[in-house]
Amino acid sequence: MATLKDIQTKIAKLQAQAEAIAKKESAGVIARIHSLMDEYGLTVDDLRADAAGKNTSTKRGASTGSQKGGASNAKYRDPKTGATWSGHGRAPGWIANAKNRNRFLIDAGASTASSADAKSAKPLGNYVRGKQPAKYRDPRSGAEWSGRGKAPAWLASAKDRTKFLIDATAANGASERKTATKKAATKKAATKKTATKKAAKKASAKRASVSEAAQNGSANAAEAS
Repeated sequence: MATLKDIQTKIAKLQAQAEAIAKKESAGVIARIHSLMDEYGLTVDDLRADAAGKNTSTKRGASTGSQKGGASNAKYRDPKTGATWSGHGRAPGWIANAKNRNRFLIDAGASTASSADAKSAKPLGNYVRGKQPAKYRDPRSGAEWSGRGKAPAWLASAKDRTKFLIDATAANGASERKTATKKAATKKAATKKTATKKAAKKASAKRASVSEAAQNGSANAAEAS
């Protein structure tokens, strides 16, 4: 009859065998998961979002060629279908045979679109579409306002808005710099003039000393003769 110790020893051996089998099988499963992720262009973020019940807008299926990576990881976009690809794993059909993939870059597309929008903006009288340059600036916080729409709190109650104008601020700054430069130049000229006077005075004293010495020498020579 088997003892308790024998049964415990058998249980320990079976557990060790089970762990070894699970480890061996898990290695194969992990390898397969990596292979599938590369094949469909998936990332760990995609898996987490899917597990949390979020809609990642990812179409899975290599046969359709419309795989999309996570919104934050998408690098290329098909301008026709809107399908995206992260750049990892197997390339979808719409980009796989492209000689130049740069034209599918999302950043490049956004830049081109911004440029097109800027060109298409046409002035309507004095009104110009699109984002306007800053016209006013809060000297304390550095906040800016274009002058269009509702005025921000730091400017809304101001009686005189001209002191908040960026051009006026720049002009004042330029004026102050010009005044400072002029003062520095004046001070430098005064210092140079003072130094010149001191040098001239010193040279005059030296000449007087030499002249006096020469006169004293002549007088001594006359007395000796």
